[in-house]
Amino acid sequence: MSVGAMGVFGRRLLFAVDARGYGSADTARQRDIQTVLPRLLSDAAEAAGLDRASWVRQAGGDSEFAVLPAGSGEQALVEPFMRRLDAGLRAYNRDRVPAARLALRAAVHFGPASEAPNGFVGPGPVEVSRILESEPLRRALAAAPDATLAVALTAPIFTEIVAQGYTNFRPEEFREVVVAKKEYRGRAWLWVAGCDVHTLDLGDSDSGSDSGSDSGSGSEPDSPSGSRPGSGTASGSASAPNSGLASDSDSGSTPSGVGGGDSVTNNLYGTTIRGNVVFGISK
Repeated sequence: MSVGAMGVFGRRLLFAVDARGYGSADTARQRDIQTVLPRLLSDAAEAAGLDRASWVRQAGGDSEFAVLPAGSGEQALVEPFMRRLDAGLRAYNRDRVPAARLALRAAVHFGPASEAPNGFVGPGPVEVSRILESEPLRRALAAAPDATLAVALTAPIFTEIVAQGYTNFRPEEFREVVVAKKEYRGRAWLWVAGCDVHTLDLGDSDSGSDSGSDSGSGSEPDSPSGSRPGSGTASGSASAPNSGLASDSDSGSTPSGVGGGDSVTNNLYGTTIRGNVVFGISK
């Protein structure tokens, strides 16, 4: 087999997760988060029939980026993994005061990712990182103070897994948003455990502009008030899981097929990316 300069091409199932409020926590609280997070992820993986020991993982204290083995089931990572993760978080938080409760943001993508000397390269790892750190996902979790988990799915996962009925999630449980950040532009579908994501105010999300610069500090936004309904179904077509989703260029144009979703500017903070190499997802 002929191998090009970039090595062997492949598409992989990608997962990223990050804890809310880690940077403002004291040392004892940070240690507690670092202890419980791997356990919660392992419990959720076991419930979903996923072999977490086979994941290639990059830990970041309050976060993790993982590349799952080829052939891993996309639907299992959406459900029951996310349901079990939410249940584990609720059990952990049950007897804790609000300041000590744990809440997570998570993102799932299926796209190009190839091994490199210091991690993985390709648009796939970059995309899942950008979605994880996107402003709408941060705002969705901040706007639902009782929620423990906010999840963002990229187009290949939502359109070909959720929308096609391969999980027990209903498509209308998700809210479509547009994430724009410098060279990256794409869609994501948000789900917040235990609440109607369409009632959440995600801030100024109508302009769809891509300034090409970081517009925010990356800190957790204050919980907004009010409501803004969004779209929970896919508009247009998207790549199937076996074809991946390529990032758009710096043209600033709206991706083909984007309809009634919210348009937002993404903030990338705490993820070190050099070229297309993701070195970790941490603050």
